[in-house]
Amino acid sequence: MSNWDLMMPGMGLTAIGLAGVVLSYAGLAHTFIDGMHALTGLTMFIGLIFLATGILDGGVSTSNRAKATTLVIVSIALGFGMFAFTMNTSNYTITLAGLLMAIAFPAIIMAYLSMKHPKYLKPIGAIAGMASATGIIMWLAFGVVSPDSYIIPQVEIEEPTEDITPAGPIFAIEILEGSAQEGNPDYAPDVAVVTQGDTVEWTNVDGVAHTVTSTEDFGETFDSSLMSAGDVYTLDTTNLEIGEYEYFCIVHPWMISTLIIEEPKEPQRVIIPEGAAIPEDGQIYYDPQIIEVSVGTTIEWDNVDNTIHTVTSGKAPTDADGIFDSETMSAGDVYEFKFTEVGSYDYYCTFHPWMVGTVNVE
Repeated sequence: MSNWDLMMPGMGLTAIGLAGVVLSYAGLAHTFIDGMHALTGLTMFIGLIFLATGILDGGVSTSNRAKATTLVIVSIALGFGMFAFTMNTSNYTITLAGLLMAIAFPAIIMAYLSMKHPKYLKPIGAIAGMASATGIIMWLAFGVVSPDSYIIPQVEIEEPTEDITPAGPIFAIEILEGSAQEGNPDYAPDVAVVTQGDTVEWTNVDGVAHTVTSTEDFGETFDSSLMSAGDVYTLDTTNLEIGEYEYFCIVHPWMISTLIIEEPKEPQRVIIPEGAAIPEDGQIYYDPQIIEVSVGTTIEWDNVDNTIHTVTSGKAPTDADGIFDSETMSAGDVYEFKFTEVGSYDYYCTFHPWMVGTVNVE
């Protein structure tokens, strides 16, 4: 009779492990930690060992309970197996299926022989064991000593390189140091207002791993997967709809922030007028000299003067702060800068430091 003390944990481990393997390879669990497929695979194989030992303990059982158990396991395997083959694009699916069959077929044959023809069990088992060992040794040997082109010359196919240049301006967000501690500041800024079409860039400056995962659909809209210290995750917002997107860290679910996608705003124009290089009373240097805009607005400076100028953030005459700088603008040049954070930004011309202006962002 079968040993149910072994069969029961065998059934449980097999079912859990098989489900985990299919989920991780199928890509359903977007935030599965690397290595989870290996862990669940190990769980499945341990479960199969327990199950086989329990069924074969004392000979192959033909009881109704053993038949029902076999039917349940076969149903689970077929169900997840059909899903794995039809609903995922993993390159490892065929390999995994082949490994399972390589284990299952000899096991079925051995079980049948032990029940029907026990006298053939040892010689056939020895043959199967030697064949398996020979196959493994040959596979390893040819993998180590085979020439570069084994039997059939290898044709190298150049993979097209993917253009990873951001589609729009970059909006930077940091995962702050110490954010893994509940109650500490986590994502900065906590509420990010981004114009549709811009690229959002999260940088993990903390010392532990985090994720950037959309909350409502658990990573379907965007998901960084596991980000180690120093990793960067970029998101192109071109195809995201206008609206609010809450996101969180799946490793530390108390880390919650909001990404707001807004419609693109019309650029605001500032003119560097003719004669701006001459310091005279009543002369306009930047028109308008003080401009009020909202977050996410782009300003265009148009040099209509007949000499060179700059648009350099900071205090004149030499205290540039590096936030934005047009460098040298010849006559007719246009310089653009998008303001993504609230604040007051002074700027000046490095060639003519009496030329000053201010951008107030609300």
